[in-house]
Amino acid sequence: MEKKQTQTGKTTQVREKNQEPQEYLVILHNDEVTTMDFVVMVLKKFFRKSEQEAIQIMLEVHIKGKGVAGKYPYDIARTKAEQTMRLARQFNYPLRLTVVAE
Repeated sequence: MEKKQTQTGKTTQVREKNQEPQEYLVILHNDEVTTMDFVVMVLKKFFRKSEQEAIQIMLEVHIKGKGVAGKYPYDIARTKAEQTMRLARQFNYPLRLTVVAE
């Protein structure tokens, strides 16, 4: 909030216009165990990607070592990353996701 002085000498607080919350990237990291099919499935399930988008992201992760699964406010990004890793552990996959500021 910004403080502003009035003509009478009183100080008032002025709210700034609502700003969009900062966005965070959810990054998928490549490993040698997690299957490509599993990565495509979680991209569709948790990140609502189409089959084609999921395949493109999966290939980027496979080739470059990492790829962006999505961009969200922090709480949503953290939840999606945790849900994905929890499911991966159930299948004994070491899939790792990180959340970073855009």
